[in-house]
Amino acid sequence: MRQKILVTGGGGYIGSHCVVELIEAGYHPVVIDNFSNAVRGEGDVPESLQRVEKFLNTQIEFHELDLLDKPGLEKIFKKHSFDAVMHFAGLKAVGESVEQPLRYYKVNLTGTIHLLEVMQSHGVRNLVFSSSATVYGDPQKLPIDEQHPVGGCTNPYGKTKYFIEEMIRDQCTAKKDWNAVLLRYFNPIGAHISGQIGEDPQGIPNNLLPYVAQVAIGRRNFLNVFGNDYNTPDGTGVRDYIHVVDLAKGHIAALRKLKDSCGCKVYNLGTGTGYSVLEMVKAMEKASGRKIAYQIAPRRSGDIASCYADPSLAEKELSWKAEYDLERMCEDLWRWQSKNPTGFSNGTVP
Repeated sequence: MRQKILVTGGGGYIGSHCVVELIEAGYHPVVIDNFSNAVRGEGDVPESLQRVEKFLNTQIEFHELDLLDKPGLEKIFKKHSFDAVMHFAGLKAVGESVEQPLRYYKVNLTGTIHLLEVMQSHGVRNLVFSSSATVYGDPQKLPIDEQHPVGGCTNPYGKTKYFIEEMIRDQCTAKKDWNAVLLRYFNPIGAHISGQIGEDPQGIPNNLLPYVAQVAIGRRNFLNVFGNDYNTPDGTGVRDYIHVVDLAKGHIAALRKLKDSCGCKVYNLGTGTGYSVLEMVKAMEKASGRKIAYQIAPRRSGDIASCYADPSLAEKELSWKAEYDLERMCEDLWRWQSKNPTGFSNGTVP
């Protein structure tokens, strides 16, 4: 019997790429999503998962569900016997979290509490959690390893990730038979090589690369570069960008780790290399063969100058390492964007 994995938020960007890797690694994913960051396809299934079904020639069980709906969650746990849960569901825009903190706390924290409670009542004790490098706050040293202090978050989004980590850690301490792997992502970009699934932000993209790709395809006139007076080589913010497929493979490695009765473990998923905003613009110009117009804008509140990972612990303990380089990330992103100029809705560029 294939192991059954519940994937929360599996219709979204990272979730859908993880569903692909789960299927390819021989797992049986059951996906829930509330469409807050997924495009509805035919039959009320996320368009992303419909495409995965086509290119992998498979069927994916999907339920439309919000984690705030605890009775609905109970129903799914009664129907299935899950070996583990991969938890991606949550709101994730830094700027929006600064403007709407209560919404972020309600959705991310209450949703996760419901999930943990239902897992506990159904005897499901294995969890992989989608955390973020934002838990580190303003880096005290670079590269950032897992021993770097956490909790000095610069925005409510980051705080929700930190609080959830603490909840899971406390649960693992209280219940010795629980195992959890907390994965702190750096900046996922790129897309599946098929060009069939990728990041499709609803509204104005909050992340750099989708915005750059939309400028390249003609959906946006120019990129705003928020701040060029940071203490970095060219004055623009430096981040550790990781290919979303590498990231997804890190989740499969984390699932395997749970089998060792590992308790609560934390790993950075990044490449260990930082690139500036302007370096990313150049890399996307190369991949797309198009000029990308940009202008310098004021810094955004909650942004930091530099952030990149020391990913060596994941390599040592999970036998996982990011394989794809910047050129490949940009090529794959451009393939997705050029095949799908308006994302999953796939109309024509206005």
